Amino acid sequence: MSETDKAQTATPGGDTIFGKIIREEIPTKFLYKDEVCVVFNDINAQAPVHFLVVPVKPIVRLADAEDADKEILGHLLLVAKKMAAELGLSEGYRVVINDGPDGGQSVYHLHVHVLGKRQLEWPPG
Repeated sequence: MSETDKAQTATPGGDTIFGKIIREEIPTKFLYKDEVCVVFNDINAQAPVHFLVVPVKPIVRLADAEDADKEILGHLLLVAKKMAAELGLSEGYRVVINDGPDGGQSVYHLHVHVLGKRQLEWPPG
């Protein structure tokens, strides 16, 4: 099933694979972990470096984020920047948040994709 197909059939609600990863029910090598978020490599990498920054709090979609989430959202981007530097992405990288079916969201737990080490096309797929 393509990522587009997954995004069109994914539904919000309930537990997600990211919840299981955060609770360490699914073995994962964390690149970074704190009380607000976890970082790990994307298993379906679209670039030589492709990691995810996932908040511990299960925000379903960016569209569902509340004003009270602003510190979490800012923290996610600062961790993305820190990890990009640690992983050698000094020439740049792309940060992506997919939101909803038309935005290509296939897991309904907000997450930030960071992709680097290859030239990425614009506009994206």
